[in-house]
Amino acid sequence: MWSLKSWQGRFVAHPLPSRERLRAYAGWCNAVEGNTTFYATPARDTVATWAQQTDPGFRFVLKLPKVITHERRLVAVEDPLRIFLDAIEPLGPRAHALWIQLPGSFGPADLPALETFLRQVPASYRYAVEVRHPAFFDDPRATAELERALAPVDAEWVPFDTTVFFAKLPTSAAERDAWTKKPRLPRRSQALTDRPIIRYLGRDAVTETVEGWQHWVDVTVGWLREGRAPTVFVHTPDNADAPQLARRFHDAVRERVPRLEPLPDPDPVEPLTLF
Repeated sequence: MWSLKSWQGRFVAHPLPSRERLRAYAGWCNAVEGNTTFYATPARDTVATWAQQTDPGFRFVLKLPKVITHERRLVAVEDPLRIFLDAIEPLGPRAHALWIQLPGSFGPADLPALETFLRQVPASYRYAVEVRHPAFFDDPRATAELERALAPVDAEWVPFDTTVFFAKLPTSAAERDAWTKKPRLPRRSQALTDRPIIRYLGRDAVTETVEGWQHWVDVTVGWLREGRAPTVFVHTPDNADAPQLARRFHDAVRERVPRLEPLPDPDPVEPLTLF
């Protein structure tokens, strides 16, 4: 998410070599979702450059490759998992959590596969699971069974809050595209561990996005006061303002929890010109 075209010349300098874009992004935010790892395991040398561009305290939440989660559904995945873990090893402490995003068809009946998988993965990493099957949200028994599956390895349940986005019909091309792709599920606000992770999707309209995240400001403040270390990712359908919005969310939380460390100061970006 650090190479979005619409950010160039606005949040990061343009032109800027690809090997320097993460460093520029890290001046705006101190965490990133590793979505690209879902589609292909990166080369170890590439990951080493990610480590070089970020401080040790920077947080990567890296999605496991789809061959593990969607194609093989966590079964017989020793080889692709080994290759993935070897590739991300250069990140060291920056690998804040490995993100197990499961398909919407992965339901309560599939929990034995998840339990077996979590027993086999290295304890040196933290794990965060995102489920999209409605039963985990609607059926108290399924909810409890999933929580029991996560507990032995201290894995977190990642909510993807799209309730604000789906509150009214789309009004832009980006919103219409997201309308057909994003999950429509109830909002979940419970943390299972000391490292909760929130994924929040607002609207392209900034005011609607900010109004919609007030719930999460309250929740995040509460978690911080409990001694937890939450990570919050702010999205909109086009993500055009995402870095700025993330900092605005952080400011809103820090107003109520002054001990929260400030985000870094981003490098100034020269405006784009015709010549």
